[in-house]
Amino acid sequence: MPGGPRRQSFLTEEEKKNRPKITKDLLKRIFSYLKPYWKQMLVVITAIIISSVLNMMPSVLTGKIIDEGLIGQNMQKLILFILLSLGVTLGANFIGVLESYMNTWIAQHITYDMRNKMYLHLQKMSQRFFTSNNQGDIITRMTSDISGVQQIITNTLTSILSNSITLIVALVIMFRQSWIMALVGIAVVPLFIIPTRSAGKTRWSITAESQECSDEINGILNETMSVSGQLLIKLFGREEAEYQKYEKASKRMVKLNIREGMAGRWFRVALSTFSSIGPMLIYLAGGILMMKFDSTITVGDITVLVALLGKMYGPVNQLLNIQVDWIRSMAMFTRIFEYYDMPVEIESPPDAIVPENRAKGEVEFKNVGFYYEEGRHILRDINFDLRYGECVAIVGPSGSGKSTLINLIPRLWDATSGTVTFDDIDVKKLDLTYLRQNIGIVSQETYLFNGTIRDNLLYAKPDATEEELIDACKQANIYDFIEKQETGLDTVVGNRGLKLSGGEKQRISIARVLLKNPSLMIFDEATSALDSISEQKIQDAIKPLIESRTSILIAHRLSTILAADEILVINDGVIAERGTHDELIELDGVYTKLYETQFCKTDDDIDSFDYTEGEE
Repeated sequence: MPGGPRRQSFLTEEEKKNRPKITKDLLKRIFSYLKPYWKQMLVVITAIIISSVLNMMPSVLTGKIIDEGLIGQNMQKLILFILLSLGVTLGANFIGVLESYMNTWIAQHITYDMRNKMYLHLQKMSQRFFTSNNQGDIITRMTSDISGVQQIITNTLTSILSNSITLIVALVIMFRQSWIMALVGIAVVPLFIIPTRSAGKTRWSITAESQECSDEINGILNETMSVSGQLLIKLFGREEAEYQKYEKASKRMVKLNIREGMAGRWFRVALSTFSSIGPMLIYLAGGILMMKFDSTITVGDITVLVALLGKMYGPVNQLLNIQVDWIRSMAMFTRIFEYYDMPVEIESPPDAIVPENRAKGEVEFKNVGFYYEEGRHILRDINFDLRYGECVAIVGPSGSGKSTLINLIPRLWDATSGTVTFDDIDVKKLDLTYLRQNIGIVSQETYLFNGTIRDNLLYAKPDATEEELIDACKQANIYDFIEKQETGLDTVVGNRGLKLSGGEKQRISIARVLLKNPSLMIFDEATSALDSISEQKIQDAIKPLIESRTSILIAHRLSTILAADEILVINDGVIAERGTHDELIELDGVYTKLYETQFCKTDDDIDSFDYTEGEE
């Protein structure tokens, strides 16, 4: 994180205006994460109590050392009390180590639970979530926010318990020594509240601004450090401009960090000043009692009270400091819970259907409509069916809704009206895993993980044999390329497949889908960004596939479209035309315009394409 390690409060826009409401339900929810570890917490609390009591003993023994050992000139007692003081100090330190270990253990396991829960929840979120939320913000909540929870547990929560117990023990012992001087010593405590309130408001304001700046820096890094971002920057010569943007945000972060650091510094100066007043008052009160009222109070008693007062002010300072950071911690939990509470829009129903027979891949759209935002419809009244073994081509101008339409089948999005069926069953009633296992999509934007070709292929079928991998690569027309590589299937593809050409990446993605062995194959502009040679190789791979199984093609090449049993023309979110190539040309409508401008303009392509044999 920019600005160095520090506890953060990650604020939403609403939280910037209003501090998070610390309610009973919120606290109950936070402490629910401690419930599975209540036994370990009991050990921690017990260790804190014993350690707090033992830490007070040297102060009490100091009085004995002064009165009975030094003033009483008793060497035996002097040595005894010194050894006892040393013993309880060592004991307190050993127990402190145990408490620290158990505390860290609990914190690590709680963050482990929260991180896993968050990752699992985000995996279930729909495409809407990932397209409408900033990627940097998602990663920040997964990493920094949840890591911050560990700091809250190991520092804030333990500090509250430890300091509260220490404060109580110190007060009890002080009042037992002398209730008058105890009252004198604690009289200065209300003065601590003044700087605490002032510092709290200042730091709250700076923290909100710091997080906004931190999010901006994360966004810049996320965009400019990616492969695609770096390529765009270099192609447009924007290195200096991006550096200036980053430097400006970093400079702002530095200023905010300095402001926050100095706000804390003046806060500590004020607390330190008030902390020095108490001991002086005890010396004064003790002196008056001893000199004027013939009190039984001894020098040792006064020394004990001063020492205990020092031990009491420490917890007071800590607790008031925690008060300043408490809202920041609550804001962090609120931010995490905000993600937890986001509903899963697309999931399997409780009584999900899992057909026993092999899927046919038949699809039917019945009066289907879809919109991202109400009032701005992307698709309207879509009706068509695709039977077993058939192929449908979908064409249309850019932005007409072609890709959106096919994304409704595997439920990457859900139709907002109408019904989409898969093998005559509403996709919303099917088990989501079953549905997606039976649908294979080869898209224009191929994504490969930073690993080997083998790793990327096995992503579809982890238990695939070497023979299955080779067979899939041969079908995808990529095995000849793999054989020529020094390490074959173990060739590293690089980040997002950067070490491969577009055509090679696309054919590997086809092989990956083939290993999945889906009943329905969908090709979404699979060759639109490729050169003619790469396109031809992919066309050669696609033709046998669409002949052997149910398939949908979204394409901009006429040769691909002609292989379909029916062509659907999408325009302005509706099926404007449908039929074969010849039938649509005769209509002289949208398809004809696409044919004349986007598809091949000569009949040579038609004459040279024989989709019955799969050869050109």
